[in-house]
Parts: sequence; structure tokens; C-alpha cells
Amino acid sequence: MPALTTNQRLITHSNPKSHIAEAYRTLRTNIQFSSVDHEIKCILITSAQPEEGKSTTAANLAIAYAQENKKVLLIDADLRKPTLHKTFNVSNRTGLTHILVSRQEGDQALIETEIPNLTLLTSGPIPPNPAELLGSNRMETFLEEVRSWYDIVIVDSPPLLAVTDSQIIAAKTDGVVLVINHGKVKRDRAQKALSQLNYVNARVLGVVLNNKAISKKESSYYYYYGEKA
Repeated sequence: MPALTTNQRLITHSNPKSHIAEAYRTLRTNIQFSSVDHEIKCILITSAQPEEGKSTTAANLAIAYAQENKKVLLIDADLRKPTLHKTFNVSNRTGLTHILVSRQEGDQALIETEIPNLTLLTSGPIPPNPAELLGSNRMETFLEEVRSWYDIVIVDSPPLLAVTDSQIIAAKTDGVVLVINHGKVKRDRAQKALSQLNYVNARVLGVVLNNKAISKKESSYYYYYGEKA
């Protein structure tokens, strides 16, 4: 599959009237409905395996919230293979790793994107100990700080079945959305990913089924399945 262009990755911004953009807005609405009894301000986006579209989902969901005039922070917490700096075409010289390692003030690494209401925190340089950094007290403190600064915080993280990073972060967030690539991930792998989230008592908001063809005109779509799907 050819690499997506920036416009294709950020389709909710570049083509807000498209069917795919509407699907991301539907995902946003479904998450909002699932938060009737529990406030959801910090959402983790992950996948079972690599290349399932989790980072694209995280970016477009963040844009969908920003379009609703929410003040949004998008964090690239994939400290092994970060991509959001490429998606938004910004520098990755400083980012989350600087905040966690050097205790740099969080607001010094934040990047205001060209999209109104959307702020980005890139990963920063790849560290030798990602899991330890993400599980640190500093990470927990930082997430608490940004909760008070923003209406919504969306965190992109590595695939669940590859490393433990996402499980670590999941326990610190208000809910998790699992992205599954239709036709690529076997059922037992998806179930194992959900089991790993349940093991750390993460609140699974739902599952996004990515690249599910529903018609010739809508060759790539996103379906959302409710809590504990």
C-alpha cells in the first residue's frame, strides 16, 4: 500500500465533508455518549499490531474534537516508532522524552498546529528505555497537568502485542480506543490485545474497525463498536 500524503492522513481537516471525516466525527460522538457517567478527558489510541492506522485515527479524532471548539492536545507517546511529527510536518527535536527525562516544563515543548484548537506534543528523540519513562511518576504527573490545560488529551501509543508501553499508559488514562485493521488481524490476536487492556483494568471505550470496505465509493471506512466490543 503506498504511503499516505499529509492531506490523506489528516482528511478530517483537508476534506471535512468526506465520508471518512464524517466517520471520525461519529467516533467522537460515540465516545462522548460513553462518558455519561464517567468524565473522559484523556484517551489512549492503540492497536493490536503495527500498521493498523492507530496514528492516523489519533490525529483525525483530535481534529474532530478541535472542530467542535474543544481545546485539544495530541501526544505522540510512541517512543519507539513515532510518526505524528511527520504527519504534521514539524520538528521532533524536542518532545515528550525531554519532559520525562529532563523535567522540562511541559508547555515549552508544545507545538501549535495550523489547525485551530489543536496542539501537538511530539515524541522527542527515541530513548533507550521507553517503558520505564512511560511508567514513571513524571509521566503520571504530566498527564494530570495537561488534563487541567486542555478539554481533551489524545495519546498515540505503540501496538499492544509488540511491547508493554500501551498497557502502562492505558492505566493512566480515562479510556482506550483499539484500532483493528479489517482483514489483517486475526480474531485471536484482537482478543489477546483486549485481554491485555483488561488485565490492567483499562476502560475500553470501543474498537475501531479500519479499512472496512462498504461500497465502491467508500473503499475505506471506520466502524465503531461500543464499550467492551
